[in-house]
Amino acid sequence: MFKRNIKKSFIYTSLSIFISIFLTFIYIYFPNLLDSFDNRIRDSYFLFRGEIPTSQNVIIVDIDEASIKNFGQWPWSRDKLSKIIENLTLANVAVVGMDIVFAEEDRTSPKQIAKKLNIKGNLEDYDLEFATIIENSPVILGYSFDLSNDNSSKETPSIPAVFVEKNKQNNQNFMIEAKGTVLNLPILQNSSYSSGFFNIIPDESGIIRSVPLFISFDDILYPSLALEMIRVLNDTQRVFINYDETGISNIVIDDIIIPTDRFGRMFINYRGAEKSFKYISAKDVYENNFQIEDVKEKIVLFGTSAAGLFDLRATPFDSVFPGVEVHANIIDNILDGDFIHKASYLDGLNIIIISLLSFIVVILITYSHFYLKPIIFFIFILSFIILSYKLLFDFGVILNIVFPLLTIVLASVLSLIFDYFYNIRSEKAIKVKFASKVSKNVMDDILKNIDKDEFSAKSKEVTIFFSDIRGFTNISEKLDAKELISFLNRYMEPMSEIIIKYQGTIDKFIGDAIMAYWNAPIDIKNHSDLALKASLEQLEVLEKLNIELEKENLPKIDIGIGLNTGTVIVGEMGSSLRSDYTVIGDTINLGSRVESLCKFYGSKLNITNYTKEKLKDDYIFRFLDLVKVKGKNEPVEIWQVIGKGEAKESLKEELNSYNKAIEFYKNSDFETALEIFEDLENDVNKTNKNIYKMYIARCKEFIQTPPKDFDGVYEHMTKG
Repeated sequence: MFKRNIKKSFIYTSLSIFISIFLTFIYIYFPNLLDSFDNRIRDSYFLFRGEIPTSQNVIIVDIDEASIKNFGQWPWSRDKLSKIIENLTLANVAVVGMDIVFAEEDRTSPKQIAKKLNIKGNLEDYDLEFATIIENSPVILGYSFDLSNDNSSKETPSIPAVFVEKNKQNNQNFMIEAKGTVLNLPILQNSSYSSGFFNIIPDESGIIRSVPLFISFDDILYPSLALEMIRVLNDTQRVFINYDETGISNIVIDDIIIPTDRFGRMFINYRGAEKSFKYISAKDVYENNFQIEDVKEKIVLFGTSAAGLFDLRATPFDSVFPGVEVHANIIDNILDGDFIHKASYLDGLNIIIISLLSFIVVILITYSHFYLKPIIFFIFILSFIILSYKLLFDFGVILNIVFPLLTIVLASVLSLIFDYFYNIRSEKAIKVKFASKVSKNVMDDILKNIDKDEFSAKSKEVTIFFSDIRGFTNISEKLDAKELISFLNRYMEPMSEIIIKYQGTIDKFIGDAIMAYWNAPIDIKNHSDLALKASLEQLEVLEKLNIELEKENLPKIDIGIGLNTGTVIVGEMGSSLRSDYTVIGDTINLGSRVESLCKFYGSKLNITNYTKEKLKDDYIFRFLDLVKVKGKNEPVEIWQVIGKGEAKESLKEELNSYNKAIEFYKNSDFETALEIFEDLENDVNKTNKNIYKMYIARCKEFIQTPPKDFDGVYEHMTKG
């Protein structure tokens, strides 16, 4: 009975893993497939929450129906606008943002009429008067980017600020890119202290849920109207756009940190439906028929709610919402700091939630009484809805909603189906499972000892293997999901066969990476040599595969491999509900880090001195470095393996010179070492592009600033 429960637990654990992998695959490769449902559920959260108070610091001067009825159809003559801005300035507003672009000359201006009628005289120029008012008022003009028309204007506004992109990688390009601009008249644009774009871009369902805070045009960044108003109010000339490995992380103005998604978009925490902010009619401002206290030292946005002017948008609260109030919500979010955001790490968290839910729901549904199953189902649905709601409005975290809910539904339904059709796994099923993981000899030994205590955890020396595809993100962007899976399978298949051929055990596939080990579960003689031979053969097979890929116009594959030998804990680990045969320990972590250093040193196959000491056969080595990696205090030697057997004469000469330079370097004779490294760097037949440049840089640094008590150790504080 106990064994039966163990097998049943394993089957249902596999079911949970399948659900997790299946939904994770959809989440990663088809991220927009269920976005519409996810957004609609989140919109309902806003409606359920209802309206919340504003900061009372943002006011909207509205070109409303009453103003249009009073002044006539838009656009009005600029003398009226001058009067409105002048009255606001006299009321001591903090800043005025114009959610309008003045791209054409005022045709009602006396000067323009006289010019048209060929009448000479020094007549009023409304545009000039408006420019003078703007110049003497705290006005930030608005303009728009053309995001689709390559033939639009290429003029650009002047922004009196510096926008610094920190930690941006060369291949990172996440900003929305514009094709052209629609600017204000030069006389107006040049009179304003600054300006910002007011483009509001709806998502695929036509709802405004996020806005870009920057847009790129001709490789220069330009801020939105709302962001520029905040910058001016904070009287700072430097704005930082911080990147992480997945894109933009946040935008910093002084001590204000604005979290964004990877594209630099800020998600809007709407205060409520239309008219959540105080509106003052433009007509009342023109006639000075308003309370000065309402605008004194306040942020004013000048825009329209009139239906005929077509600046109405759809939001989670309303299908008809003034565009100017979207900007008001953005500014109010920044002032109050109550952001909602979809940080890059949330993709990982969403995947973890999918995995946890699939496991927990499958187990609870499987092992609970029948009448409890629907109760468990509804408890999980309700609990996650409450959790995601609380995280959204209490902590500003935008979790994916639809995928976890789908996980609960799928896990519940499939568990019930498996309950109905459940059978004990046969030896054949076990054989199929392990055949894809280990060699036939290892698999046979496992099957013979399946009921013994061979899988219990114990200490054992193994050689750990890690490999990883370089630039996999770029490759994945060039292929659709189906092509990418086929592409990965073409690579993974021969690599896996080679590992199994040399009696290795594949522990796991981590996306585009492979983890394997030698000397477990069964003892293998010369396991370090077998692991190294498998690694070298993988590189040879990869060269042939790349020739085929190039003929098919597919991306070439470049990999890094790392080997390390040491003692680990190996065995069946986990609980009665879930277990796996695997290895743990510092040896594994060091093996992973040695692999990640391939890129740093310009090598394809790195090993540690612990592996090198165990090797019996002849190989061609290059000493790379003596390093301390993150999390390890003891220095480790990193060696590059170039090939098997004996080196050719030219390579032997190069390595001899290199080894001499390394000795001088270790003995702190940096001048002599530098001369040899520079000679090697100038050699057109050099076999490593990175290593000589690295040591040349180090020698120059140490010659300039001699180190104290130099021991030749370089410290790597990151994994790569």
